[in-house]
Amino acid sequence: MKYLIVGLGNPGEKYVLTRHNVGFMVLDELAKKYETSFQPEKLAEKAEIKYKGRVIHLIKPSTFMNLSGKAVNYWLQQLKISPQNLLVIVDDIALPHAKLRLRPKGSAGGHNGLSDIEQVLGNANYARLRFGVGSDFAKGQQADYVLSNFEEAQKPELDDAITKSVEMTLSYCSIGIERTMTQYND
Repeated sequence: MKYLIVGLGNPGEKYVLTRHNVGFMVLDELAKKYETSFQPEKLAEKAEIKYKGRVIHLIKPSTFMNLSGKAVNYWLQQLKISPQNLLVIVDDIALPHAKLRLRPKGSAGGHNGLSDIEQVLGNANYARLRFGVGSDFAKGQQADYVLSNFEEAQKPELDDAITKSVEMTLSYCSIGIERTMTQYND
C-alpha cells in the first residue's frame, strides 16, 4: 500500500521556521525519525519511508504554498496513488497554537494552499491534518503573521505537537483515518 503525505510550506531559508511552514516541519521530523533525507525532484523535495508494510512518500512542494496543487497532482499521478491515500499537513489560523485536527475532507477554510489543491484536483475529498498556529494578529495582518516565526515561548508546545503530528501521520497510514481521528482528535 502506498501513501502520499504532503507538508505545505514555502521553499527557501527565509521561511524555514515560519508558521506557514509547519507542514514542512512535520515532514522533516518524520524523515529524521526514519533516518532519511529529502532530495530535490520535480516540483518538490521528496523522501520515502517504509512503515508496517506501507510505502510512505513524503513531499514538500517547491512551488510555493499558493501553487501546491500542481506538485500534489503530479506526484499522485507519478506514483499512482489514489487521493484516498493522500494526507496534506497544513497550518491553520482557526485553531489555537499547537492544536491538531485530522479530517477526511473539507473546505479550504480560506487557506490558499488547500484552495489550489482543490482547484487542481477538482475536489476536496482528501485527508488533511490541520495544525493550529493561532490567530494573534491585527486585522489585515494575516499574511505577516503566518510568514513570521513562532515565538520562543511557543517552542515547547510546538515541538510536542510536531511529535504528535508524526504519530498521527503514521497512524493514518496504518489504521486509517476514522480510527486515527477517534484516537487523536479532541
